[in-house]
Amino acid sequence: MSAAIIDGKEFAARVRARVAENVARLKADHGLTPGLAVVLVGEDPASQVYVRSKGKQTLEVGMASFEHKLPDDTSEKELLDLIDRLNRDPEVHGILVQLPLPAHLDSDLVINRIDPAKDVDGFHISNVGLLGTGQKSMVPCTPLGCLMMLREYHGDLSGMNAVVVGRSNIVGKPMAQLLLGDSCTVTIAHSRTRDLPDMCRSADILVAAVGRAEMIPGDWVKPGATVIDVGINRVEREGRNTLVGDVHFDSAVQVAGAITPVPGGVGPMTIACLLANTVTAACRANKLAEPEGLTA
Repeated sequence: MSAAIIDGKEFAARVRARVAENVARLKADHGLTPGLAVVLVGEDPASQVYVRSKGKQTLEVGMASFEHKLPDDTSEKELLDLIDRLNRDPEVHGILVQLPLPAHLDSDLVINRIDPAKDVDGFHISNVGLLGTGQKSMVPCTPLGCLMMLREYHGDLSGMNAVVVGRSNIVGKPMAQLLLGDSCTVTIAHSRTRDLPDMCRSADILVAAVGRAEMIPGDWVKPGATVIDVGINRVEREGRNTLVGDVHFDSAVQVAGAITPVPGGVGPMTIACLLANTVTAACRANKLAEPEGLTA
């Protein structure tokens, strides 16, 4: 029997619809339009595609979109000055600086210049600390999307064994914090973990976020487990580029109870959660009730 497929495209569409409803309500009841500012430095092709998609989806849900495209040789001072202006702008509720930045710019310095209340990527050191201590914070979009899908599929996650493979600041660590917040028993595993296969087999929830193509085969998956595959890896198959996850899908789908595909699983949720975070930030800035079902 093969696993249930958790359809990220369909779920992300529902999240965006909830965001659009909340935006319409904020406009009608409070004359408030949530605004998202995206800053892109340089000509990275993947980043350009991503920024275009963010801008399009921001407008589709009725929010204001502010795009700032800066040349590759933008100085650190120019970029920090722009962030300072966006921090002061009352029409901007969320600020996202598209990564990676050109090599001459210090990403940590830039991210930590963003007002934590407007840091819709959840990367500011203040938000990392708030999440780590169980306080209200802006939560990184990809882990938030994973959590939403797990809650939708399971309802209560309390007491489940969760293994997160990967310890990045963007996915692995915040994912572990969110699962702890929902009362899972959480293990963070990584490339140096002793007997990684056995560790994975102990998981009721297995989150793969290592960035290595098809590293986790089906025989590492506990029968009936829920597998969330965060990996997006380009590999060459039969002479053409193909996207695959960190999990070997064809073998894992035979064992798991539920699994996210790649593409079409976690990926679409990332921008949907960025929009959700922007609405949450707008509500918090105006001391209004936060939208239900869109936060951690």
